[in-house]
Amino acid sequence: MNDNHLLEVQALLRKNGILITFSGRLSQQLIEEYGEAVKTYLENEDQSKKEIIHTFSIFIEQTQNIKNYYANRNDSPARDRIAQSSVVTIGMNDAGNFICSGNLVENADLPALTARIDAILQLNKDELKKLYKDQLRQGLSDNPAEAGAGVGLIDMARKATLPLEYTVTPQSEGLSFFTLKAVV
Repeated sequence: MNDNHLLEVQALLRKNGILITFSGRLSQQLIEEYGEAVKTYLENEDQSKKEIIHTFSIFIEQTQNIKNYYANRNDSPARDRIAQSSVVTIGMNDAGNFICSGNLVENADLPALTARIDAILQLNKDELKKLYKDQLRQGLSDNPAEAGAGVGLIDMARKATLPLEYTVTPQSEGLSFFTLKAVV
């Protein structure tokens, strides 16, 4: 990449309001370090405490979801491709802070994922709160080792000021690129 290409990338990021971006394989250590950098950056931007906490929380949830997804693909021939496809951005526009993540997903996993998000999108804030509490209770009563499993999408929807948005872009070899956007 030459200097002109880097300037083009920077111009594209600025044009889209992107403040922070990461692309590549995520690890727990990288998520933690990047999360701290996100908090510091937002604090320096004079964001409210609530905006910082919600943006940070959604960033962590999205990156954990991506990391956990490819970590559970041990038998997949596309595991490395999936792991390397991760991208996460945090930006600002007139609606507020946005956190957008994307990664390759096996097409067989998409119906359950999109159905779950579509169901969440039908709920108002009170219904989301009740579902969140019910899911936590169910996780606690069924298996303490998995307490809270599956509540991340619900929590993101609760913290977001606008409905979650997602897109699915078909790729080759039984994969699609899935993106999820939350606005705080």
